[in-house]
Amino acid sequence: MEIRILAGGPVSLVPELRPNRKNVMWVGVDRGMYELIRRGIQPGYGFGDFDSLSEDELQKIQRESKLFTFPAEKDKTDLELAVDWAVRQRPKSISLFGVTGGRLDHEWVNIRLLKKSLEAGIEMAIIDRQNEIIARKPGCYRINRDSDYPYLSFLPFGESIKGLSLEGFKYSLSNADVDAASTLTVSNELIEKSGTYSFTDGIVLVIRSRDYS
Repeated sequence: MEIRILAGGPVSLVPELRPNRKNVMWVGVDRGMYELIRRGIQPGYGFGDFDSLSEDELQKIQRESKLFTFPAEKDKTDLELAVDWAVRQRPKSISLFGVTGGRLDHEWVNIRLLKKSLEAGIEMAIIDRQNEIIARKPGCYRINRDSDYPYLSFLPFGESIKGLSLEGFKYSLSNADVDAASTLTVSNELIEKSGTYSFTDGIVLVIRSRDYS
């Protein structure tokens, strides 16, 4: 099973959502719940205080799905509560939509939620109209070229990446250490149908991107 979560970020950044895929559980977070229903997608669960919804909107989603309702003042964001629940379900993967754009503090902490699934051994991706973001532990990985997201960046999640090597890329690397303040590994491209990246220490954010259109 794959769990897909739509939060309440700017709708303009949410890509096309495919509602008819098998073995997919849709989850809405706060206003993301209403947006799923508006797009013709039936969410199984909803998380939030739902303070961004009108009374009519809230009544509609209460008729459609099971809601986990929380107070507005709490120690975790609605999205973190949804991600914690999703990780406990042990799905094959988790995808997050509507978590970028808008307030920078929200966007940055949402990206950091990738560490939760990484520690649980579940792949989780953040996806918007312009980017796909995943986090990786040390190891060697193969990556295929994707014409929809041609640019690739490898950024330290923490202080640094150690021993980073890139093969099959326009700008190759061999056993490089990359500091968090470095721009060395921004905006690379695959020159082969696939390539590999490997590193020995740290956590890497792998960001696929395209120019906005």
